Amino acid sequence: MSESESALPLCKRLSYAVGHFLNDLCASMWFTYLLVFYHSVLGFQNSYAGVLLLVGQVADGVCTPLIGYESDRTDGCGTYGKRKTWHLVGTVSVLLSFSFIFNQCIGCDLSTPQWASLIYFIPFIVIFQFGWAATQISHLSLIPELVSSEHAKVELTAYRYAFTVVANITVYAVAWILFHFQSGEDPSVTDNLGPVDIPVFRNLSLIVLAIGALFSLLFHLGTRETKAEQSDDEDYGSSEGERQPLLSRNSPSTPMQWQHWLREPSFYQVAVLYMCTRLIVNLSQTYISMYLTNTLLLPKKYIATIPLVMYVSGFVSSFIMKPFSKLIGKCMTYFMGLVLIMVFSYWVLLDTQMGNGVYGAAVLLGAGSATILVMSLAMTADLIADQTQSGAFVYGAMSFTDKVANGLGVIIIQGLHPCHTQACCPACVWYYHYVMVIVTGGVAVVAALCLCSILIWPIKIVRRLAVMNGLMSSDGEDSENSSDSGVIN
Repeated sequence: MSESESALPLCKRLSYAVGHFLNDLCASMWFTYLLVFYHSVLGFQNSYAGVLLLVGQVADGVCTPLIGYESDRTDGCGTYGKRKTWHLVGTVSVLLSFSFIFNQCIGCDLSTPQWASLIYFIPFIVIFQFGWAATQISHLSLIPELVSSEHAKVELTAYRYAFTVVANITVYAVAWILFHFQSGEDPSVTDNLGPVDIPVFRNLSLIVLAIGALFSLLFHLGTRETKAEQSDDEDYGSSEGERQPLLSRNSPSTPMQWQHWLREPSFYQVAVLYMCTRLIVNLSQTYISMYLTNTLLLPKKYIATIPLVMYVSGFVSSFIMKPFSKLIGKCMTYFMGLVLIMVFSYWVLLDTQMGNGVYGAAVLLGAGSATILVMSLAMTADLIADQTQSGAFVYGAMSFTDKVANGLGVIIIQGLHPCHTQACCPACVWYYHYVMVIVTGGVAVVAALCLCSILIWPIKIVRRLAVMNGLMSSDGEDSENSSDSGVIN
């Protein structure tokens, strides 16, 4: 099948891309504002704020592979499709829980112990992370089922990430508007965050849910889930000349189950690369607000404008990734993104008083983050290739490594924090400075080493026929010759 034949129509690409919009809106608030909200607005200790984020990441990490496994083996609700059924379950869970996370607990006041508030928020965080994982895995698992060519997968991933960037831009633009109206209505409000900002974050979460619910509805109305196993039997009945190219590129000659993936070296290569990618993207997003307000001592409106600049640059870069990946390949495009990340880290390390230069640094970080995220997702889709029946498990395993790593990273950073009070002490000025350097440049070095391993040992599936089921003994010799090793990238 040619690339033009395998590509989806524009309207279907757009309807698919908006299916993760609610998740992206909520994730933007979660990673950018959770620590700021609980530490600087509600007054939680650093360790308590870190525990809440860790609970969310661990819950997401545990739910993700389980949901991936169940999503692969269940048939869905009636004729609706198994991926879209799980997507709907996740969407409802997110809509019911998220607004409680960015609000003061019901019945709490200044005298309420922090541990009691901690217990109050944990169930809502767990429900939200379950819903977020169900939506994410079901949405990612649709990519190899909707398109088959490599460049079509990159394009669909780029569309998906373009709307991720739009979601982040929406969150930061709305946050800036809310902060702007707050200062206009009450001139006595200071530039520092505090309990007076609780209504701002509450209203922001409600606006996010309203917009996300609308786009989720558009996804369910416009995306049609297809059956992956429609034409396999028909192809098998044709002549040798007709079915040979299909076996070598498109049709799953030997279906793989979850235990088979654990024997594939490329599975671990892609998992480590994806984990490093998410560490860079998520931890930089989590601590950029702390860096702006505590290290650079900028007014609170900058926690909306600087992330906005980051994601505008990411939005622009998402449209040039497909031609670049065609020209130089996915690995080299990923490396270009790493170079931008490393330049940002070096800039932050040397320039302790950025001033307006922080906008230039934000452009580098935004473009680099967008590039490495899209390319890592495209590599994951390449790893899955025609094994769409177990694709959700692969995405779930990748996400598990990223969630646990991010949660541990946050709890370590929060645990090493030199200040244990609500106010930032002088020591935390330099602390967040070096946090931003390490979570970008330091992790980028690890990602570069992993990328080198992929360049030396390309991503491929080595199917070991001795452990595969369903092989016809009469076709054993032909199957061994055609399926022993399938190079994907």
